[in-house]
Parts: sequence; C-alpha cells; structure tokens
Amino acid sequence: MKVEVSIVIPAYNIASYVGKCLESVLAQTLKDIEVIVVDDGSTDETVEVIKLYKNKDKRIKLIQKENGGVTSARLAGIRVATGEYIGFVDGDDQIEADMYERLLANAIKYHADISHCGYQMVFPKRVDYYYNTGRLIQQNNITGLKDLISGEFVEPGLWNKVFHKKLFYELLKKDLMDLKIKYNEDLLMNYFLFKESNNAIYEDWCPYHYMIRGNSATGAALSVQKLMDPIKVLMYIESESVCEKELQDIVLKRLAYQLVNISSMNMKHKKEFLIIQQEVREMLKNRMPQILRNAVCSKKDKLAALWVSIWPWSYGFIHRIYAHITGIDKKYLVE
Repeated sequence: MKVEVSIVIPAYNIASYVGKCLESVLAQTLKDIEVIVVDDGSTDETVEVIKLYKNKDKRIKLIQKENGGVTSARLAGIRVATGEYIGFVDGDDQIEADMYERLLANAIKYHADISHCGYQMVFPKRVDYYYNTGRLIQQNNITGLKDLISGEFVEPGLWNKVFHKKLFYELLKKDLMDLKIKYNEDLLMNYFLFKESNNAIYEDWCPYHYMIRGNSATGAALSVQKLMDPIKVLMYIESESVCEKELQDIVLKRLAYQLVNISSMNMKHKKEFLIIQQEVREMLKNRMPQILRNAVCSKKDKLAALWVSIWPWSYGFIHRIYAHITGIDKKYLVE
C-alpha cells in the first residue's frame, strides 16, 4: 500500500482520551494512511489503550520513548514516516472523517506544499469556530509566512495541516528545533516549514476538534517558561527574517503584544515572576523606537506599548476592568 499521508500523534498520559482520538483518525475516508502514535513516556494506561487499537488496525505504528516533550515526540514520528505528506493530531483531540481526504485533494489540485484548514475549539458547554467561512486562499512563500506570524488564516498549531515530506529535510538535517521550548513550539516548527515551502492552500472549514478540558495546556498554570518561550520564539524568527522588511515588522508587532501583555500583568508579588516582568519591561522600553516606527503596528498598538512602557500598572488595571466587563477574561474558562 502506498501511504499518502502519515499522521503523527504524540501521546502522554491521555488514556482517557486517546481511544476517541484514534477512532476518529482510523475512520478517515482517506484509507491510504499510516498512523504513527508516539508515546512520550506515559505513566498511566495510555500504551495499553493504543495497543488495543494497534491489534485491530495494521495502519497503526507505536513508538515508545522516554519523556522528552511534544516536540521530541513529533520528531520521532517524522523520522519514521513514509507518507508523501505528513500531518499531526494531538492525542486528546478528534477530527472529522473527511479531513485528510480534503486536505490532500487541495494539496494535489493546487500543487501546494502545505494544505491547511480551520478548526473548532470544543468546550464542555460550547463550540467556538475559527472561522468556517468556506473561503479558499492560495499563499505563496512570503504571504504564507506573513499570514502565519500575523495569525491571518494560519493557525500556528501543526494539527490542522498536511506538509509535503520534503519540507522536513532541512529541519531534521540541521536539527533546528529547540527541545527546551515547551510553549509556542508549534509556531517555531511551522515557521521552518512555511519557510521551505513554495506555496500553500487554505480552505476555511473546521474539521479539527480542539478539545478544551480543565487539564489542557491552554489552561495550564502560569510559569516563567510559559511567559518567556513565546518571546524567545518570536525573537528567533525576527533574527532569521532579515531579508523581508514587512515580515520583520509583523514579527515585531506580535512581539510588542507579548511584551505589553507580560509587562502589564498582575503578578501578585511572586518574586520569580516579578523579576521576569522587570526584564520584559526593559525589553519593551528598548524596543519602543522600533515599535513607534513600525509600519504594521496600528496607532492603538503603539499607544498601548508607549503607555505600558511608562505606566504599566495603570494600563494593566484598566485592561483587567475592560476584560472583566466584556467577558474576554472568561473566553477560555472551562466551566
């Protein structure tokens, strides 16, 4: 059997969810797939559940490794993938039956190295769609990167896409992924892959079900690494993007947003957070001349950055009141 798409599924302590995930993947209307499940050192019954499905369907491959994080698990799966295209599904999420057939059909029809789609964020009591407009958008190398960094039509996750296998050669050969990055690692890998691509095709329908639970990464407790990893990723991309001025401006706009957000947070006098916050405020002050000259940053962006660089506490206080009144602070709340 020729494998059209290799689907890599990282799994860590998700015994309660991985079965539903595998059922949705194995039910794909595209049958010429291989399903590479990488157990990242689970300490619960995850492996036993995977083996039950593996015994029923020969398309499943199981890799067991020591715990190293989701990036190392994905890389382990990529290295053994035999498909022409490679896709990813998080082991506690679910997908609709036609997802990979349509993604592959779009890739072939439009001669695209990357084919991607929208998704739905599934809470226990509601579903948010991103964005389900039905639009079809072709992206060349530059527009794909710009849309990725700006968040326009490119979700920075890896799980709503298929990538041609050739895009991974450089990433694997040069060992580009920093395994110490635990947050925004998807954006970093996407950056490397979009950078290698000639073109991409985006269809805005939402077959990927991103499941939100109380113990999901989206709701994970605040940590220094959760604050700093996104900044590290953006600064790395900024240092790489020296040849494209508009792309650099888009990166700086997103970086400024992160710096403003962290600088104005209420850290509740936790010493380690307060130290990091002070460092971030200095970064914001040093970046202000660039931010004020940035052609992509709006007047609102520039005013917010300037305000926070001078009076961070007042901005944070007013923003928290606004978020409470509008309900923004409850957007990802799991009830």
